[in-house]
Amino acid sequence: MKKCLIVFGLCAATTVFAQGPPPRGSGRMGPGGPGMGIGMGMGRTVTGAPYSAQEVTEETQTLANGNVITRKIQANLYRDSSGRVRTERTVPSGRPVPGQTAAAQTGTRTMVTIHDPVAGVSNELDTTAKTVRQMTLPNFQGHNPNFQGRAGRGATGGASDPNVVTTDLGMQTINGVQATGTRVTRTIPAGQIGNAQPIQVVTETWRSPDLQIPVMTKRVDPVHGNVTVQLTNITRAEPDPSLFQVPADYTVSKGHGPRGANQAVKQ
Repeated sequence: MKKCLIVFGLCAATTVFAQGPPPRGSGRMGPGGPGMGIGMGMGRTVTGAPYSAQEVTEETQTLANGNVITRKIQANLYRDSSGRVRTERTVPSGRPVPGQTAAAQTGTRTMVTIHDPVAGVSNELDTTAKTVRQMTLPNFQGHNPNFQGRAGRGATGGASDPNVVTTDLGMQTINGVQATGTRVTRTIPAGQIGNAQPIQVVTETWRSPDLQIPVMTKRVDPVHGNVTVQLTNITRAEPDPSLFQVPADYTVSKGHGPRGANQAVKQ
């Protein structure tokens, strides 16, 4: 169950990473816990800035006995000029079955998500089963290049927090892209979560003004572990249009949102 939650959190983060900055104050990203700055909700739609890239997420967690847990997850990202985003990730095919050989337990499947603000839908493709779960985007109002969705509107930060210090890191070239950097140092005072001494969580974000996305985010967190998310092999060109279409031989289940009633439809 824990592994499933980790994969789900990373998938959601990836879609936001591909689109653009989430509203300030968003909570957590994947296995690293709160404060990463990449939220679970959809970010605003970015048009006129197509690209393709590989996203690499690396997590390191040191246990009390000195043992170290490391995880590395890769995904392929694509965004076209209309703001459509495709995310491809290979995940474990399921829980190990008692009695299976080690080789049989290492099966994987490729999960694809196509976020389409033009059509107002989000498609989750299972390439093994050739099925699609299609959900209507919230607050969809037709073909609107400035469509932002629920999470992209008017979100502002709260009151100034004396325990948070923000530092401007200037501009650098990150993975071949010019990016501006910001470091946020958040101090958890002693006793706030049962901690005997203050804890500092440091998040460093490098964002491309041209692509309007973070190209690298690092967090050093003594409680939840360290996480680095970065885009590599960035190509600033229009991806193949077919990447944002559901294949004709897939079976589609449609609904309004995660709890909507589903009805199987053959494309």
